[in-house]
Amino acid sequence: MPHHDVSDPGALSRQAAGATVGVLVVDDQAVFRATAFSVIEATPGFEALGAADSGAAALAALERLDPALVLLDVRMPEMDGIETARRIAALRPRTVVVLISAEEPDELETSVQGCGAAAFVRKRELAPALLRRIWALHRPLP
Repeated sequence: MPHHDVSDPGALSRQAAGATVGVLVVDDQAVFRATAFSVIEATPGFEALGAADSGAAALAALERLDPALVLLDVRMPEMDGIETARRIAALRPRTVVVLISAEEPDELETSVQGCGAAAFVRKRELAPALLRRIWALHRPLP
């Protein structure tokens, strides 16, 4: 996964106007899912479509909810976020997947590279401005 500077202030001006960005939150911890929903709902132009607590539930929700953006926890039991990201990329290549973790990027395995995710975000950094910048940088072109 290439490193992208999501702190680029000019990225906001490149964001598409109009359509609401539907977001699926995937995390095995209910507390973080609630926190992510709060951030999404506080971000104009974004809507929390639903949540999943596992990779398998995320794949089922992907079909049902058709999100444009998936916030995906790296560490989950059974199917982790890396494998889930690979499957989402294969099923829905235009869906933007953002890996989220409490860990620092250099603490994660190299398997994060090439899994199809557009960006990596530390959970503590998730905020409306960051969400908008990520979308502006990685949204699929029409």
